[in-house]
Amino acid sequence: QVQLVESGGGLVQAGESLTLSCTASGHSSTFVGYVMGWFRQAPGKDREFVSAISWSGDSTYYADDVKGRFTISRDNSKNMVYLQMNGLKPEDTALYYCAAQEGWRPTRAVAYEHWGQGTQVTVTS
Repeated sequence: QVQLVESGGGLVQAGESLTLSCTASGHSSTFVGYVMGWFRQAPGKDREFVSAISWSGDSTYYADDVKGRFTISRDNSKNMVYLQMNGLKPEDTALYYCAAQEGWRPTRAVAYEHWGQGTQVTVTS
C-alpha cells in the first residue's frame, strides 16, 4: 500500500500560480508501478478529474478546462508527483486530491485505490 500526502495549497488571486505536491510513501518498486492522478472537489459538486500521468511519465492526461494551464509531472526517484497550476481562476477553487492506481483508467476516480486527504486551493477574483 502507498500513503499519499498533498501539500502546496493556499489562497491566491485570479491569474496567479500554485504548485501542488504529492509525497508518496512505500516501496519504490510499488510507487513506480502506479498511475498517479489529481482530482478536485468543490462544495456541492462531485469529485472531478484534473490530470493524470503514466508510470514512466511519458503520457499525461488533462481535463479540458485545465489543459494549457496545468502541468502534471512526477519524479519517481523522490516518490513525488506535482501539479503546476498557472492562470488560476475562481472556478479552480476546490479541495485537490492526489490519487494512485495500479491500472490505466486515468480519468475515472473509481479506478484509484489510494487517496490523499486533500489540499485546499482557493482562488479569489
